[in-house]
Amino acid sequence: MFDYIFFDLDGTLTDPAQGITNSFIHALKYFGREIPSYEELCKLIGPPLPYSFETILGFPKENVMEAVAKYREYFATKGLYENSVYPGIPELLQTLKKKGKHLVVATSKPEEYSIKIIEHFGLSKYFDFVCGSLMDESRSKKSEVIAYALQRCGLSDSDKERVLMVGDRFHDIEGAKQNGLKSCGVLFGYGSREELENAGADYIVKDVMDLYKVIE
Repeated sequence: MFDYIFFDLDGTLTDPAQGITNSFIHALKYFGREIPSYEELCKLIGPPLPYSFETILGFPKENVMEAVAKYREYFATKGLYENSVYPGIPELLQTLKKKGKHLVVATSKPEEYSIKIIEHFGLSKYFDFVCGSLMDESRSKKSEVIAYALQRCGLSDSDKERVLMVGDRFHDIEGAKQNGLKSCGVLFGYGSREELENAGADYIVKDVMDLYKVIE
């Protein structure tokens, strides 16, 4: 049914909670901000960093990029690897690759970090491309990342019916719709069923095993 599968990274391929929450705590402490609960910090997983700092955490626009820099101060050396692959993901990727599917990572995380994470967990052999944002936070909107992934795959408008975007947050679903793609929301990440339904996900699955049914 789908020949090209675009996967979000955080909350879809890997569980990055420890590294991301620790990186936010590092930045918040620098600014003397109150540290939210772990549950609240986990809600920051998925969106682009400037959006999280400005819209969710309420940072003034003039402090946002400094906050992003402080976040990365921790993430680049420690948080990057405070991460784990979801059970069943390597087997899923291996099976899809054997079936001739084209697999692509499409994430708002900087491409430089994303490549390191994928390589660290031994997943790079499954992916044609790893597509992410730039370090200056340009190309960080999910719609922009997906458009970039389509370009790297050499896909035209007539090919879009063969592409599925898989992710755990509304940004993934909305980004897919803005590019004319079908989308699948996963409930083992950090978005709720309500969030994914409201965003207009074409499919919603509760676990990795259910992804097989949608993709094939």
